[in-house]
Amino acid sequence: MTPTTTLNEFRVPARGFDRAMWAVQALLAALFLFTGSLKLLLPIAELTRQMPLPGPFVRFLGTAELLGALGLVLPGIFGVRRSLTPIAAGGLVIIMIGAVCATVAVGGGATALLPAAVGVLAGLVAWGRRTA
Repeated sequence: MTPTTTLNEFRVPARGFDRAMWAVQALLAALFLFTGSLKLLLPIAELTRQMPLPGPFVRFLGTAELLGALGLVLPGIFGVRRSLTPIAAGGLVIIMIGAVCATVAVGGGATALLPAAVGVLAGLVAWGRRTA
């Protein structure tokens, strides 16, 4: 008999759920490592031409994205302070809410779907790892 985790009315094998969560966490960590690095490494003039935000704030977002990416995977890898993973995912959800709002504000309605989808995935991680 395999152990199960109850997800509302669905019952999913715990091992399968854990693997799926790790896959989503790894995907999100790679995405945020990439975008956060770009926000820290590219010249501020280049960044502010692409988005209507002040340069220092974009640098702050890059730092927050890098730290969030590390918070998604390092606690689980090292088995230390696993309660930080849902906190990191929740912080990334907040960043993605801001990204959706900023995208819609500059007139990119359909392009706001990508940060919305990333935010939903981060929310899934925050929810799924809340008892880690």
